[in-house]
Amino acid sequence: MSSPYRLAGRGEHPEDLVVNAGGLRFGGPDLIIIAGPCSVEGEETYLRTAAALKAAGAHMLRGGAYKPRTSPYSFQGLGPAGLRILAAAKRRTGLPVVTEVMDPRDLDAVARVADLLQVGARNMQNFPLLKELGRARKPVLLKRSLWASVDEWLLAAEYVLNAGNPNVILCERGQRQVSETVRCSLDLGAVPTVRGLSRLPVVVDPSHAAGERSLVTPLARAAAAVGAHAVMVEVHENPEAALSDSRQSLYLEEFRSLMSQLSALAPALGRKLARPAP
Repeated sequence: MSSPYRLAGRGEHPEDLVVNAGGLRFGGPDLIIIAGPCSVEGEETYLRTAAALKAAGAHMLRGGAYKPRTSPYSFQGLGPAGLRILAAAKRRTGLPVVTEVMDPRDLDAVARVADLLQVGARNMQNFPLLKELGRARKPVLLKRSLWASVDEWLLAAEYVLNAGNPNVILCERGQRQVSETVRCSLDLGAVPTVRGLSRLPVVVDPSHAAGERSLVTPLARAAAAVGAHAVMVEVHENPEAALSDSRQSLYLEEFRSLMSQLSALAPALGRKLARPAP
């Protein structure tokens, strides 16, 4: 084989793949912004946040109903109740939703709500889960693990593609490092690298890489500049009270500022922000 990426690589299909997720075209010229709390914590707070994010111009909502956590004593998400809240937010705002699926047994329930099925960094090489997602009818957002090479990341995508799902989007979220300057080192060089090797769309998640809200906005700008098709950030109406990832969650006013900055930056890159939902 000329490339180990039979399906993800450019090979016989050199053109960029465009993945439709909830009416949004990932991989096209428009820059897509995904935003929301790390976790779905309750109906009232999530619906308020979702409405504010839509008003600020976000294109897709994020929020974990199921949350993999390092400690078994940390908040693990609301599970089925969280999915019901996400469904309510979709109805209320008209925005599509991305949320994580951790267990193949939950796949059908998550797919009934989510427009984009997220594979978290910890599950990037959970091959049974990847194969099940390959049989799903929803697009998949595949996050790069904290220690994976680009090669391992693309070969994980091959598992989903090879199992029959042609709609895979990659997500860079930072790599584990020795220094504690930031939570993880955001590998922005991976964006043009995988865009050269692969036809799949690329999303960047600066929140999980930074671990600190003051770093999220500059990293989001940089992600757009190096060619990310979308940026995904964590936003909470009261970050100090967030049950997970409080330090890296933007305040709503910070998110509005970020949207303004990206709107001004995009034309200089020959791009524009995607059209928000009506």
